Amino acid sequence: MAKAKKETTTVQDFSKYIRWFWMAFLGGILFLILLFLLASWGIFGEMPDHTVLENPKTNLATEIMSSDGKTLGKFYFNDNRTPVGYEELPKHLVDALIATEDERFTEHAGIDARGTLRAIVKPGSGGASTVSQQLAKQLFHGEGSKNIIERVLQKVKEWIIATRLERQYTKEEIIAQYFNIYDFGNNADGIRSAAAIYFDKEPHELDLKECAMLVGMFKNSSLYNPRRNPVGVKNRRNVVLYQMMRNGYLDQTLKDSLQKTELDVKYTPQSHRDGIATYFRGYLSGFMKDWIKNNPKPDGTKWSLYNDGLTIYTTIDSRMQKHAEDAVQQHMPRLQAEFFVQNTPKRNPTTPFLDLEKDEIRDLLNRSMKQSERWRHMKYDLKKSNKDIEASFKKPVPMSVFAWIDGKPSEIDTIMKPIDSMRYYKSFLRTGMMSMDPRTGHVKAWVGGMDYKHFQYDMVKQGKRQVGSTFKPFVYTAAIDQLHFSPCDEFPDTPFCIEANKFGNPEEWCPDNSNNDYGGTRTLKNALANSVNTITARLIDKVGPQTVADLALKLGIESDIPPVPSIALGTPDLSVYEMVGAYSAFANKGVYTKPVMVTTIEDKNGTILYQFKPETRDVLSEETAYVATKLMEGVTQEGSGARLRTKGADSYRADYREVVTGYPYEFKNPIAGKTGTTQNQSDGWFMGMVPNLVTGVWVGGEERSVHFKSITYGQGASMALPIWGIYMRSCYEDEELNISKEEFEAPKDLSIVVDCSKATAKTVIIDDDELNNETPEDLEF
Repeated sequence: MAKAKKETTTVQDFSKYIRWFWMAFLGGILFLILLFLLASWGIFGEMPDHTVLENPKTNLATEIMSSDGKTLGKFYFNDNRTPVGYEELPKHLVDALIATEDERFTEHAGIDARGTLRAIVKPGSGGASTVSQQLAKQLFHGEGSKNIIERVLQKVKEWIIATRLERQYTKEEIIAQYFNIYDFGNNADGIRSAAAIYFDKEPHELDLKECAMLVGMFKNSSLYNPRRNPVGVKNRRNVVLYQMMRNGYLDQTLKDSLQKTELDVKYTPQSHRDGIATYFRGYLSGFMKDWIKNNPKPDGTKWSLYNDGLTIYTTIDSRMQKHAEDAVQQHMPRLQAEFFVQNTPKRNPTTPFLDLEKDEIRDLLNRSMKQSERWRHMKYDLKKSNKDIEASFKKPVPMSVFAWIDGKPSEIDTIMKPIDSMRYYKSFLRTGMMSMDPRTGHVKAWVGGMDYKHFQYDMVKQGKRQVGSTFKPFVYTAAIDQLHFSPCDEFPDTPFCIEANKFGNPEEWCPDNSNNDYGGTRTLKNALANSVNTITARLIDKVGPQTVADLALKLGIESDIPPVPSIALGTPDLSVYEMVGAYSAFANKGVYTKPVMVTTIEDKNGTILYQFKPETRDVLSEETAYVATKLMEGVTQEGSGARLRTKGADSYRADYREVVTGYPYEFKNPIAGKTGTTQNQSDGWFMGMVPNLVTGVWVGGEERSVHFKSITYGQGASMALPIWGIYMRSCYEDEELNISKEEFEAPKDLSIVVDCSKATAKTVIIDDDELNNETPEDLEF
């Protein structure tokens, strides 16, 4: 009996453990259910509702698009993200993600039970977190907490959000969102930025091994960074390729061959100071800030240029922009090398300045010092005294400065006094260039300088310089329009003066020809081609400075032009932007079209927020515009622009083995244009036109005292024209651009003779009233 009693007690004790087990098990289940319920109710922190899930808040960069569909750049603070749709993702990319990150992605509803169980039973085996869970983590709480309790709660939230995401979105949409949200490092936020920054491609252009590399970075983009850890990234890429083979996405042979290849990264950084069209993007930033100020959202709040995912469609053609930037980079280092040769301290003790005394140079540098960002920062941010600031400018410090190296804009590390660095930077010649379709006003290329990082002042629209002889066509056009002159009419090439006070000029104005050569007569065509000042003076005397100033205003010149005789020789300070717009009216049959840079602005959903409206006005008759254009054709046929039609070189220096101002262009097609050179060779200009493209180029120093000693290198034909020639040659070689080689279209009823070989020349005596009894004051434009 004692034995039986003992056995009964043992059975009772075992059943108690079973009850405790089931109570604990059911309690655990209930606890988990309660935990998930409390988490879903937001007890452990706010949970996204369906409206937030539909529109998860992510910072989206504003994207700048070219007219040919390329990304010129982006505006962003921290997140350089531009989303793409699932259809833009290559199949290899999606396959690599599923094979590596979530093999059963198509089978589960947000949580992979098998993977989770395996992770619990065998920690470190991976597979616990699905793509949906990782997306939930990226969207709503980021990196996991190191506190175990908080991490468990975060994991619970991930599971709940993952299941909600699966109900809210299709599998394809989840894949696309995950690729768009991930930070691949080096400002590569999202797959589109990553494809561009690491391979200079759009996502759909990525090949298999590139897809594998990017998917491999999902494990840890900080650790697997191809710039800092290429070996680790390659090993991780090979793991992805193995996983793809293991899951049947590629065979053993292909896997083995790809694993032997290098990463072949083509690092293309995306920042506000790198990439293409940097000066244009600088202008665009100001344009957008003004637009945002005047165009609020429907709810009254302001758009964010850096976070709202706007898309700005511009008129810039990425191919023409590249041709323009390449032309600058081909010519400017050669010209700069010659400038340095002529301005060594031995040859020019005041280098890089000419015509200045030492005290004038000191005053110039002091003014520049007080206008610098360094001075502003020390004065107003650091509250330093003027004495301390001036002392800091004379203390050597390490710095990186601009330099042309192997014909490319680069940097060199050095130790230099800030005041000396200012003088160093002033020794560099600057440039500005703009190219525009005269029929539409669409600006196709915009180069505001050589290197945006070091020379941020834009010389297309912001900077204004004397235009020299490029202003003369306005004087000739006024005379053609008012007096019906022909390019074949002849004028005496003799000294000429406009008496004092005739047009408000306090003194007698007697311009000299540049070579002091006079005698005989010249046709208007020959006079313009050779920039004969005396004949230009005769013309402005006949039509009056006010008529010319009014014409310039109607041609889009916004700067002030005083109605005095000297404007005939180009004394006004104007921008490249203004000059290209004005010249475009000649090529567009007398119709001025305001330059257009932005065509459309859209929000992140593709809703149009802004669409440009063309601004045009008739300024000249079609006949006057055509005759003026034929006049300017003479510049490239027999004048200062004739080198566009020949093959040769002005100079060749063995010490740096570069053609300085060579002109191997040999253009055969009609080109109208005008060179311009200001006093002391401070500015060199060339304005060139074909029927569907007008391009203006300026070259000069930051200070007018920085210039070549002689006209050999200092004239517009040597400083600016080569950039135009190189650019146009590249545009013609790129046949898809369809740049015209045709004749300028003549009006049907042309009453003015333009072919001087068929004309009977007549001499016009400006001093007589035989041709016209009207005074300048009677002429209206």
